[in-house]
Amino acid sequence: MAPRPRRRRHKKPRSSVASMVETPVPLTLSKPGPSIDALGFHSLETNVPGLSQLILQKLNMKSYEEYKLVIDGGTPVSDFGFRCPQEMFQKMEDTFRFCAHCKALPSGLSDSQVLRHCKRCRNVYYCGPECQKSDWPAHRRVCQELRLVAVDRLMEWLLVTGDFVLPSGHWPWPTEVVQGWDTWFSMRRLQLDATLDAVLGSHAMTTLWASVGWPRPDPDVLKGSLKRLLTDALSRPLTLGLGLRALGINVMKTGGSTIHVVGASHAETFLTHSRDYDELGYMFPGHLGLRVIMVGVDVAAGFPQSASASSLEPGTVHLSGHRGLYHNFWEEQVQTGQTAHPDLVVAFHPGFHASPDLMEAWLPTLLLLRDYEIPTLITVYSQQELAASLQILADLDTHLTAYGANPFTSLKPEQVYSNPSKQPVYCSAYYIMFLGSFYQLGQAQSEEKVDGGV
Repeated sequence: MAPRPRRRRHKKPRSSVASMVETPVPLTLSKPGPSIDALGFHSLETNVPGLSQLILQKLNMKSYEEYKLVIDGGTPVSDFGFRCPQEMFQKMEDTFRFCAHCKALPSGLSDSQVLRHCKRCRNVYYCGPECQKSDWPAHRRVCQELRLVAVDRLMEWLLVTGDFVLPSGHWPWPTEVVQGWDTWFSMRRLQLDATLDAVLGSHAMTTLWASVGWPRPDPDVLKGSLKRLLTDALSRPLTLGLGLRALGINVMKTGGSTIHVVGASHAETFLTHSRDYDELGYMFPGHLGLRVIMVGVDVAAGFPQSASASSLEPGTVHLSGHRGLYHNFWEEQVQTGQTAHPDLVVAFHPGFHASPDLMEAWLPTLLLLRDYEIPTLITVYSQQELAASLQILADLDTHLTAYGANPFTSLKPEQVYSNPSKQPVYCSAYYIMFLGSFYQLGQAQSEEKVDGGV
């Protein structure tokens, strides 16, 4: 039975937490709820005025709510859709057409101005030579990396269509040997080479580059992109495995083990299937079942919603979701026994460091995880986020057990949409693990001393 939380420890963070939180971006559109998806979309308007409306226009949509409806698998009210792949890729590229230096959109240019992309990276636009020259000191540091972003953005379509199927199958190497991507790629080398060669020679690849209108890159460039996309797709399941392994979770438990992914959004649930997490199962040969439950206000509506507490079939990985806040899910589903108690809780990029609104929404969950002493793993994008998040968790009196660079981070660079010449980030680049609080740790140590004395 889970321990009852001690009310005295449900305290709000000290004032030093607020000083560590980055200044939030003021919103000019309607204020979003505790949704990191909505917050990110709405913040585009402040950084690049008019950009959010341009995106909606190119998608033939009238509002963010309609955009969210499509992401959730619903039917849009307006004339959403594209007549052909060429139109889709063109409109997708149009959403990136604004001056990286002065933030001018096509509608704000004079008759003599034309947005032209950087010829090196094909990923950043400028309204004229003066803006490009002014932006070069910042852009030169990331130009080569942004070239990778431009290729990956197009190649990702092969994952959406199912023309790039991730390699799968039992691990031929012992689990303890595979400590990161280097050893994982070595283990999968023969299988992966055959998969990549098949994709490169496929009709889907030929159609993709004919539709884009770019010269087709060299095979080595395309293979590099497919490998980066593969790490992006497998980063989340393998990071779950990292947490299970590092926190000593027993995956041989009768009835199976349960992982709750809190703050889950469309990034974790849109177009996601159970087979996408097969690699997590292969990481633990002989396991007695792994249940992964995605919980968050932005879980895609079409994602399976079943989350029973029944025993799992050994060797299987079961995915399900729940739309809502985690502390409500805990009270309604976990405490009532309708859903299995978690052996591990994971939050991918919770973002509570970046906004008081998000911190307020996350606080009940963070306190719950601390007081129930649930092994927890959090991932962040950068060292700056790592430092800010560690400070917040320290001020909440959590017992931090480990943090550092994630050996299974995504290797696919992510461009900062509204600030394209900013250093790209990588999903789940760093991790933080905590278990309970220092108060609980000190109490347990005191009890051990008493028992030892007796």
